[in-house]
Amino acid sequence: MPENEHHDPFEDRLTAALRDAGDGFDTDMAALTAGGQVRGRRAQLLRRTAVIGGAAGIALVGVGGALLVPGGDSSANQRPAAAAARSASASPAPARAFSGDDLLRIFKELLPAGEFSEEAAQGTDSPTLPYARVVYDDSEGKAALGISFNRMEPGSPEARELTRCPAKALVAYDDCTSSRLSDGSLLMLYRGYEYPDRRADTKRWSAELVTAAGQHVSLSEWNAPAEKGAPVSRAEPPLSTGELKEIVTADVWRRVVDAIPRDSTPSPTGAPEAPPQGAAGETIGKTLAALLPDGLTVADRGGQETEYAYLVVDDGKGRSLVQINVQPDMSDVAHQLYGSAETLPDGTLVATRKGPGEKGAEGVVMWTADTMRPDGFRVVISAFNTGAQHEDATRDAPALTVEQMREIALSPKWEELR
Repeated sequence: MPENEHHDPFEDRLTAALRDAGDGFDTDMAALTAGGQVRGRRAQLLRRTAVIGGAAGIALVGVGGALLVPGGDSSANQRPAAAAARSASASPAPARAFSGDDLLRIFKELLPAGEFSEEAAQGTDSPTLPYARVVYDDSEGKAALGISFNRMEPGSPEARELTRCPAKALVAYDDCTSSRLSDGSLLMLYRGYEYPDRRADTKRWSAELVTAAGQHVSLSEWNAPAEKGAPVSRAEPPLSTGELKEIVTADVWRRVVDAIPRDSTPSPTGAPEAPPQGAAGETIGKTLAALLPDGLTVADRGGQETEYAYLVVDDGKGRSLVQINVQPDMSDVAHQLYGSAETLPDGTLVATRKGPGEKGAEGVVMWTADTMRPDGFRVVISAFNTGAQHEDATRDAPALTVEQMREIALSPKWEELR
């Protein structure tokens, strides 16, 4: 990989989409490519969730909590649950499509009393997925709020990842809880920040609901009148934990998801196209740990359902984050990843790079060894001189050298995970 080309191949794009979808469908393909998530179910999920543009654009993830209850939670302006229920029951019947005006009306009725501006929405009959967004003012300061809708396979890795709290080694946030409701729905409540490096005081709180039937409702709020590029206008986002949960779980939203037309375009074979099958994240992490050189202890570990894992290792000189992606069938992006790479006799491509970290933390460096077998099987490893890449450096260099990572990435042990 060229030295001037700097992408973090381990960004959790599901969580990033939750935060960075404010520019609509124009996703960062270079970053997606570096993360290996450019096709199949992952790219489809990003397209479906990155649907809200404009000044108050809502983001999907991730990736991605038990939200702090702001002051005034019990004020007279709070909309009672009974009124919210009446509003939901009076919503359009699921037999017909929901227009953008329908979604805005319902959304505003479910919110506590306040003033609304900069409203935007698209309904279930639009070519892209439905959403509603507003700038809301309860007299405590303007705040961007948005809600979007999608469907997914119940019990799928995507459903679990959307509602699983991110690892603190990867994402800086204040609090997060993930739970299963009595009806089988998965709910994540998250309290974090718009910018992982905290370069601005913009807070982002969200609720992610995936029902047992696969209905996905994503609700986000900020303490500013826009997701990005606007000064903070209040200390906290306006909705409490209870209000976020109440709104995102309103029955009417499930009918909205049910009204989204299903994609009826068949694949050339007449069956839905299946994404490449990736190795389990847990297995990847165990394999990586077994390939570590002597003298390293594993202080923490985690990952995703498939293709990704991380270890926090310590050689006695401080913690060092090590991340790995193991991805099948990546030949279609080889030209973007390995323009000036070394080619081994068997055709394997190898690119190494040393550069700064990308999360804004002081003194952080990221070293990477990126390999691809001739059939597109990719193993890419990065290491940092800190135990969490959004935290300041705690040591001079990562615990693994580039040469050690190169050796690990080229190990024949990864062939067993195909």
